[in-house]
Amino acid sequence: MADEAYENPRLAALYDPLDADRGDLDVYAAVAAELKAHQVLDVGCGTGTFALLLADRGLRVTGVEPAAASLDVARSKPGSERVRWIHGDATALPAMRVDIAFMTANVAQAIVDPEVWEDTLRAVRAALRPGGHLVFETRDPARRAWQEWNRAATHKTVTVDGIGDVQTWVEVTGVSLPLVTFRSTVVLTATGETLTSDSTLRFRERDEVVASLTAHGYVVDEIRDAPDRPGRELVFLARRPEQSAAPLDPPGRDTESR
Repeated sequence: MADEAYENPRLAALYDPLDADRGDLDVYAAVAAELKAHQVLDVGCGTGTFALLLADRGLRVTGVEPAAASLDVARSKPGSERVRWIHGDATALPAMRVDIAFMTANVAQAIVDPEVWEDTLRAVRAALRPGGHLVFETRDPARRAWQEWNRAATHKTVTVDGIGDVQTWVEVTGVSLPLVTFRSTVVLTATGETLTSDSTLRFRERDEVVASLTAHGYVVDEIRDAPDRPGRELVFLARRPEQSAAPLDPPGRDTESR
């Protein structure tokens, strides 16, 4: 289930203008090139920025996203016809064989329910070709990033075409580790209208992530630092082995749309 930040059409339309600097995605585009990927799956593709970046580089990309409003934004962008868009979570994937599956922008943390996390790992593994990789990031809990999520530290004003100045900030509303809940506030300065959304993230320890990947048939090849956020993020490169005695998991229902 997608939260209001991604499911509300008005907030989804503001997502890109309020977070225009997506230099964090260059790291993952470089990984796709490093691993010589041709077929890519973008899990939790949101408004499609990363999927379209890869498609611009000639890769064949499938983006899957549970928030219909965010997917509508993705479909409206120039070049969107080059990406295969699927409405749903990873269990909605049809049969496929991709070289790499990505979960960028801390999508892995947004999967808070342990059963849904396991279902996601299982479904992604089924979508990978033997030898294919799952690559994702998660914040290192030891850095306690949520301690910086307050109005004073996160407040910013962005001028959005057709809307004017928009103020936005984040405030933590609850910490019960491994879960952290926070509220995002957006204020349209011209009208004073306020839009809010509540989100929860799960902060998994490094060993917990490794254990869950191993339990679902992955080999963890490497855990990297995120070069744009040194010491704050763990970037996992996990692989589906070339040979495995475990049977493939059946794909979920196909909700493909273009």
